[in-house]
Amino acid sequence: MSLRGLHRRPLMEERAKRRILVGIMLSVFLAAMESTVVATAMPTVVRSLGGIQIYSWVFSGFLLTQTVTMPLWGRFSDLYGRRPVFLIGLATFLGGSALSGTAQSMAQLIVFRMVQGLGAGSLMTLGYTIIGELFGLERRAKLQGWISSVWGVASLVGPWLGGVLSDHVSWRWVFYVNLPFGAIAMALIATALVEEARPARRPVMDVAGVALFTAGVSALLLGIVQAGRAGSWSGAAVLSPLALGLTGLVLFVVVERRAAEPIVPLRLFGSRMVIAAVVTRFLAGMAMFGAISFVPLFLQSVTGTTATGAGMVLTPFILGWVAMSVTSARLVLRVGYRAVVMTGMACLTGAFLLFARWSATLSHADAMRDVLLAGVGMGLVVVPMLIAVQSAVPRSDLGAATSMTQFFMSIGGAVGLSVMGAVMAQRLDAGRPM
Repeated sequence: MSLRGLHRRPLMEERAKRRILVGIMLSVFLAAMESTVVATAMPTVVRSLGGIQIYSWVFSGFLLTQTVTMPLWGRFSDLYGRRPVFLIGLATFLGGSALSGTAQSMAQLIVFRMVQGLGAGSLMTLGYTIIGELFGLERRAKLQGWISSVWGVASLVGPWLGGVLSDHVSWRWVFYVNLPFGAIAMALIATALVEEARPARRPVMDVAGVALFTAGVSALLLGIVQAGRAGSWSGAAVLSPLALGLTGLVLFVVVERRAAEPIVPLRLFGSRMVIAAVVTRFLAGMAMFGAISFVPLFLQSVTGTTATGAGMVLTPFILGWVAMSVTSARLVLRVGYRAVVMTGMACLTGAFLLFARWSATLSHADAMRDVLLAGVGMGLVVVPMLIAVQSAVPRSDLGAATSMTQFFMSIGGAVGLSVMGAVMAQRLDAGRPM
């Protein structure tokens, strides 16, 4: 399952590693872009397909399946190998992209986007896992920073590309554009990633664990999404799925304690580093999704900024995140994880304290300063905690540990969207912008 076989051929090793890296970065870019590219295309999609009453599920369905499957893809790669699982995930993502482009109704598009999200869950976790296994600490630290910065670049490119394709080509090309680049990534990974022969023993599939985890997290996310839409955490539409989700996850923990090869090895949570990582990345997810989603909304609804102007104000957040993702990897090697992460959390805390003071008289300069501070904090938190976790767990658990950090970041994002959406709705209804 390891990639040590490449070390026996030094020339091929470096050539293969470069091809693998390009394939991973391309795959992560496509998956990350799909989180944002649809936003600017949706008005055109609604005019073409109708279904405005359910169009928000184009976003929620993708997020749901992507988040739920992250730990599953990670653990499957521990059990069955990185290469086949990554390629299956990439093929699923591309299949969902192709189907989304052919959708003839909003309901079809939602279903096909959920298929796309299934595949995206693998790309957003296994790329980091393969890099963590393939490279030593020093190079790994730098490359994880690069891959994290790809997410930031995709967040900038996605809305612009979605608008251009919708206005000048067709909204369907928002999905078709993934196909040629995804095919290149698949060819690179398929031909360059070589794994050692695996033991003949077949892993035991934890069917009960997969079912309970999927059902529990799906119900939990459904409740969180409903809370965000309702602007409240009360009511049967919110509390019922939350209760079902928590019940399912409690049963999941019981099953995992007895499973021969659990989907989520509970022993991981005996590590203080893993616990620190999932908590930190949960909070970072809340901050990231909250800033990306509600800073533009505040600027447009409260200060009267145009959509273009709101997008420009958010640019420093992405640039700060990208720059510090690369820089933080070098800082980790010099001063260690703790100092870098604590500095990042201080930046995020300071940024959100500044956000809390925003009002209708907010200037663009002040807004850009505040979001830049948040972006710097994101870059200083996300990559170092990933590097720390990958250094703290055995190779046999690398996929599970990496995917859990990604999973909790996505869950944090969902919670952040709902909490901040509810707070903002209540403030606006009360006539108090923030």
